Parts: sequence; structure tokens; C-alpha cells
Amino acid sequence: MFDTLITGGTAVLPQGCMPADIGITGERITQIGEAGSLAAIGAQRVIDAQGQFVIPGGIDPHVHCAWPLMLPGETTMRYSAPPAQVSRAALFGGTTTMLDFCVVHPGDTIPDAIARRDRDWIGACHADYAYHVMLQGNVAPQTLLELGDAIRAGHSTVKIFTTDITPSRRGRMIPHGSIWEIMKVTAKEGGLAVIHAEDNDLVMHMYEKLMREDRMGFEHMAEVHSSLSEDLSFNRVIRLAENVEHAAIYMMHISARTGIEAVERSRAKGFPVYGETLQLYLLATQDDYRQPDGQMYHTYPSLKAPEDQASLWTATRTGGVSCIGTDGICCPKDQKTRGVRVDDVTGGNVTIEPRLGLMYTHMVTKRGYSMEEFVALTSTNAARIMGLYPRKGVLAVGSDADIVLLDPTPRILSAATLHESDYTPWEGWEVTAWPSLTMLRGKVVVEGDRFLGDVTDGRWLPRRIAADMLRCPAL
Repeated sequence: MFDTLITGGTAVLPQGCMPADIGITGERITQIGEAGSLAAIGAQRVIDAQGQFVIPGGIDPHVHCAWPLMLPGETTMRYSAPPAQVSRAALFGGTTTMLDFCVVHPGDTIPDAIARRDRDWIGACHADYAYHVMLQGNVAPQTLLELGDAIRAGHSTVKIFTTDITPSRRGRMIPHGSIWEIMKVTAKEGGLAVIHAEDNDLVMHMYEKLMREDRMGFEHMAEVHSSLSEDLSFNRVIRLAENVEHAAIYMMHISARTGIEAVERSRAKGFPVYGETLQLYLLATQDDYRQPDGQMYHTYPSLKAPEDQASLWTATRTGGVSCIGTDGICCPKDQKTRGVRVDDVTGGNVTIEPRLGLMYTHMVTKRGYSMEEFVALTSTNAARIMGLYPRKGVLAVGSDADIVLLDPTPRILSAATLHESDYTPWEGWEVTAWPSLTMLRGKVVVEGDRFLGDVTDGRWLPRRIAADMLRCPAL
């Protein structure tokens, strides 16, 4: 007898989209059969998924919980919403796994940084999670040794900045010599460099230029964090990686056509580079900065032109974009909209809960993507790239029973009915599907409007990236 049997739905399986029964025992999927074939085995609970899609839980490869925020006019550091708040919203939206960041500050050891981040997360998260180790500045030889240890211990990805982003964040950028050394470690240990790539010289020049010209309003953000900056930096860091034997890289939050072109040129040569974009970049452009409270739409690098957005959409089908994340930073609206200048507006967004609903709407309903493509871009590809597959990101025997019932019934998004913050950039937008049930490792944690999870449900996930993902572009 199963603990739970899901029947009557259309399951998105590795072999295709089809009616199927899914049997769950404990935390794992233990049997998958044709529709109606498992009923005779029996189950303590039978879930009728008639008329709904059954998909693996979403994976967001790029979130920032309990993240430091220095707001204009304040001298005390604030922090974005903690894992408990963000993960609850994520589960309501069908995302069951989040990847955040563990920041290694100057003077830290990597083990100390991980221990500090654990204090934010262990026993304080409703969903499963993992960290990207985030290095900064000049990287010491001892830190490189610790990075190898961390990768072997299951922290398989390391975050790299090629820019300080804003003048107030000096010290975040890693020099290219240190990037080269980091890539040698990730190549040796089977890890992956995940990169925020912008040309720092050009970015800082543009801050100074706009200040001289008295054009500091945040609506000019795309001039600072420009397509040219993405072009220069992507090509430089990709060429560096191509010259490190067995290296592989993941380009975070691609926002411009130039970034896509750089990724696709390298992939065409057989180099294992993977691209991520954000739902924000797929659904908004730099014109949205001029809307009322246009800061709601900002994250770094920046929104770009409609032609850049069109390139991102094309790349979701041609391979330049493998994953759609959020770069989520959850804070109240008054904090998000307080900055009004290019150098003080707050990045990040409250977008983790509506991600699956919005992407289904704009991929499957409006653009005719298959369900398999939708699931790959919101779950499976992230699992494979980040070293979580096949435990996560797939409906398969032996996989964690992270399962979402996606109900194709339209609804209107509103902050009043979402669970992340007191605002949403997508207020009044229609979505054509929404999760009716979310299961985490066999436990129903959301059913309808009821939250049934516990803050201790979430577990840290040790990761190991499959060798085939690191040899060539496997997606």
C-alpha cells in the first residue's frame, strides 16, 4: 500500500506528457503506472488530479533571503525577508527548492561563512534549499583550498562577480586573475562557477557620467548596466573559462541580446556554458521604469530594450537560456520604492510565488511551449545543472516526491492573495494556471488556500554535478 496515490491527472514525465498514476511511499516516488493501474495496490490517501497537470516541484536557482539592504537615508542595515517567509510563499506558488547564497566576507573562512548562513536556514525554512558559495575581492590561496573542500562537501557552485555593481559596494568584484584560479578549482573538483558578469570599468564610468549630467533618476538604469557592458564582460569571462581545462560556467540573470549571443557562440563550440534569465526580464522592459513606482520592476543588471527581451525568449528555445529564476529579494513596498536614483534603488523582486503561474501563462498559453519545455525551464534544467538531479526536478521512481498539481483555471494576481510581501509587480495580471496542491518529499504542504507545512520541513541539499553536464552543453 502506498502512503499517497495521485491519480487522474496528466503527468509531465521524462518520456512525455501523459495520464498516469503516481504512488508515493515515505518521501519518495515508488511507482509510476498508466492511468488507473495502481488503484488496486491501495493507498492511505488518494488525491484526484482530474483535469490538472502533475509536475515536479519548481526549483528557483537564484534567491536572496535574509539579505543585507542599505536603504537611502538610513545608517542601520536592514535585511530582506527570512527563509521562513519566502519559502512559504514559494510553496504556495509550487516552488519546492530554492538556491540562495553564502557570502564569504573578508577575513572569513568558507566553513565559518557556511556555519553563519546555516544559522539563518536550519530549522527556519519550509522548503528544501542549498547555497552558492559567494566569494569576493582578491581570493587568497587558503580560500581556494577551502573552496575545494566545500565543493567536495556538497556545495557545488561558487558565485563570482565581475563588477561591484554600484559605487557603494566596493570589494565585491573578483579580479580576473582570481577568477582564473577559482575556475581551476571548480574544474578539478567538478564544481560550477555561477557568474554575475558586467564590465566594471564601463559601469562605474556611467555612474560618474550620469552624475555629471544630473541624470541620476533610476529610469536611466539601462544606460549604466548596459547591453555593451554585458557584451564586454560575458565575452571576457567566457573566453577565460574556455581556457581552463574541464571548466564549466553558468551565467546568471542574462538581460541582453549581447549576453545571449556570447553564450550561444561558446555553446556552439562545445563549451559547457549555461544561461539563466529572470521572469522579470521576460515580462518587463526598461520602459517599465517610467511606470508609477517603477522601482518595483528593477533588479540588477537592469531591464533592457524590447529587442533584448525578444532575444531572451528566443534563447529559451535555442539553448542560450536553460533556467528561469527570480533573483528574489523580498522586502516591503516602502523599502523597494524608497530609492529614486541609479545608485540607491533596491534590486531584487518579490516574484517567487507567481513564477510558475506567470511562466505557464506566457510560455504554454501565449507562446505554445510544450509542458515538457515549461517544466524543463522552471525545474528540471536547474536540477541537472546545479547537481540536484534526479533527486529533484523530475517525476521518476526514486525521486523525492516534490509534486505540484497545476490547475489550468485562470486567476488574477493580487498582493492581497499572495504571501510574499505587501506588493507585487504583477498586480492585476491574469495567469491561466495556478497550483492547487504542493507536496514536499511526500508531505502535502499546500492544499488550496491552506498552508500545512512546518518551518522545520526544509532540508539542506548536498549536491554533486553530473560529469556529463560539465563536459559539454548537455541541455
